[in-house]
Amino acid sequence: MAKHVDKIAILLKTYIGDIDYVKKLIGSFKKYNKDKITLYIVVPKSDIKQFKKFTSNNIKLLSDESVTNELVHDSSIRGIRPGYINQEIIKLSFWEKGLCENYFCMDSDGVFIRNFYISDFMYDENVPFTILKEDNEFIVDPEYFRTHWRGREKLIKKIQEKLGLVDKRMLTCHGFGILSSKVLKSFYTKFLLKNHLTYKDILKISPYEFSWYNMWLQKDKTIPIEFREPLVKSFHNKTQHWDYLRKGIKISDIARGYIGLNINSNYSRGFGMISYQDEDAYIMPLTDIIFYSKKIIKSVVVQSYRKLVDSGKKVIKLIK
Repeated sequence: MAKHVDKIAILLKTYIGDIDYVKKLIGSFKKYNKDKITLYIVVPKSDIKQFKKFTSNNIKLLSDESVTNELVHDSSIRGIRPGYINQEIIKLSFWEKGLCENYFCMDSDGVFIRNFYISDFMYDENVPFTILKEDNEFIVDPEYFRTHWRGREKLIKKIQEKLGLVDKRMLTCHGFGILSSKVLKSFYTKFLLKNHLTYKDILKISPYEFSWYNMWLQKDKTIPIEFREPLVKSFHNKTQHWDYLRKGIKISDIARGYIGLNINSNYSRGFGMISYQDEDAYIMPLTDIIFYSKKIIKSVVVQSYRKLVDSGKKVIKLIK
């Protein structure tokens, strides 16, 4: 009997440190998953026992080690922690399990906020949507541009160069992408094997797994590119989150345009496991306010003193 292969599934690569996020995500998955799409949770073998409680008819559990033998165990890839690199490798290699034709990559710190269906991920019966954006709003955002954009842009352009994709646009996605097994197989056989490269090798060049996928698809045109904008609203820093709250935007408003939302735990984890409405989580403790106020006052005094000294020197020169 032939093995059943889903047209679309959801992939969650996670680990024990994010288990509270996963519990929250699964609650939303069960509530809004109207077409009974299968969720595959992939964790390190050492974490399997703690995650077994989440399994059900359409929630399956796999170990990292059962997906690929290319896992890393040190920070040899661009100094990035191995857990981060391994989740990228899992996303690029999951197709090899032969469990689904396409899969939507969900992150532990994301949640679903409205009913979702197979049709949210598939253009038609055989072709998945491709999530593509130029992300010009991040070039405009001073905080994001300063802390992330310039380095990201340089590394993504390396992907274009390596693949031979000539396009002044930088069409890709940050995360929450829909990956086609057919495209990934093409990438593996026609690019990786042909050039004697591994997943680890390409992530040393540029650690952006979705951009390798998206730009290979644009180069190879393995399947028709039926693009749509991101399905999950992501907040990459507290300024972006604050901006929505300041405008009075509710989750019900976000749900008109997205099936989920994500408060990036890379920045928010320090404030606790916050929800969209938790604007008070960003309020600075009194001790920190006093500490930073002293630093600001000291900086202002020093700058004022320097300006005063400079002005005095100019006066003395004029008198001479």
